[in-house]
Amino acid sequence: MDIKDLIGEATEYDKKLALEEKKPKSWCKSVSAFANTFGGALIFGISDDGHIVGLDNPEEDAEKMSEAVKSRLDPIPEFKLRFHKADDKKVLIILEVYKGDETPYYYSGDGVLEAFVRVGNESVKAAAAELKRLVLRGKNTTYDSQNSTYKVENFAFSKLKERYKKWTGNSFDDKDLISFGLVNEQGELTNAGALLADESPILCSRLFCTRWNGLNKSGGAVDALDDAEYSGSIIFLIENGEAFIKRNCKMKWRKTANSREEMPEYVERSYHEALVNALAHRDYLVNGSEVHIDIYDDRMEIYSPGGMPDGSMIQDRDPLTVPSTRRNPVLADVLNRLGYMERKGSGFGKIISGYEVQINYNENKRPSFRSDRYQFTAVMSNLNYNVPQDVPQGVPQGVPQDKLDARIMDLICRDSKISTEKMAIALGVSSKTIKRHLKEMDNVNYIGRGFSGHWEIMDNE
Repeated sequence: MDIKDLIGEATEYDKKLALEEKKPKSWCKSVSAFANTFGGALIFGISDDGHIVGLDNPEEDAEKMSEAVKSRLDPIPEFKLRFHKADDKKVLIILEVYKGDETPYYYSGDGVLEAFVRVGNESVKAAAAELKRLVLRGKNTTYDSQNSTYKVENFAFSKLKERYKKWTGNSFDDKDLISFGLVNEQGELTNAGALLADESPILCSRLFCTRWNGLNKSGGAVDALDDAEYSGSIIFLIENGEAFIKRNCKMKWRKTANSREEMPEYVERSYHEALVNALAHRDYLVNGSEVHIDIYDDRMEIYSPGGMPDGSMIQDRDPLTVPSTRRNPVLADVLNRLGYMERKGSGFGKIISGYEVQINYNENKRPSFRSDRYQFTAVMSNLNYNVPQDVPQGVPQGVPQDKLDARIMDLICRDSKISTEKMAIALGVSSKTIKRHLKEMDNVNYIGRGFSGHWEIMDNE
């Protein structure tokens, strides 16, 4: 850490002009926040604008800091104190706090225990849901892996079994509920199991969908053109959420020499990924809130309760480099087995890349993301909004048809048993489009029937 490069305050560090001995909470709350979130450092002897003033008695201050952390924090987080000598011989103290495993780390003062978390460049008191999450983390467990009070014999999993058969070709046995982490040995559903049951008893597992009239929620005499509310299994929510989007989106197309090019308002691959992520990674500890799909004239927004799992702000990061952090790992693993998502955490990349190959795409229509400590929202532009009816913007002449054929061939080369549904999800188009292209590709044949068959690429010669 180069002290000269530190400007203002940031997520990973706080600056303090001096040690406030009589007001330990003013800086101990940051120790709690760093330990509860992802670590950080307090720098004593420097102003917020980066002016180094140094400390008059750094050795004595270091002792007081160490004692305050040990007496005020419960449990005591792992930390390190070190001195830093500036070029002008002024001495600073850097208190490094490491991310803890025994969360929550409380600050004790005035007869109360308070836990803090890091949000942006501030250390704020943990909300009720955040505190519950810290308790679970301290127990090395997650919400979805916790046992519920619901008995498996009172619930059905027809949606889960139907999807598993469709995706894998294999039957889903009741004993698989245990191996998938949906039921414990005593026959009780885990929270993940409760979320995937046909009639989910988790009341906040709901999806609200609205097609608004205009560019905001007050679009005129008729505020909403279509709306729907769904509850039940997450699989049911995914299916109906996508159906709602499809019935409220239009598909433009134009003829080419030997086929036609489709120009969707929204990219199926992108909104599929955004919706699945919203349901899989939402914070189910936040009561009284649900996932929302809001479609406006110019954009679609998919809102999910709970910010980034690591506490960061997505708008401050490059979404293409964000590592995979799964808030609900059991649920995410099941959705991976059902073909809804991947383990490698490529969701942001899929949402963006699905748009980049579209005819009317430009940088102004690039999907964006925003979050705070309470919510996460994916924003996808309407690709056909404000586009002239007769001439599509930025059409890459002769590319879409040939490029899609080549990408289909590439998928078949990688997996000769791949289904048209998997191709459609991977390429961000409809299954109907994939089937039409395959029909026109005279060098590709499907040998056999059903799941036992496979694709073969014939030699043109």
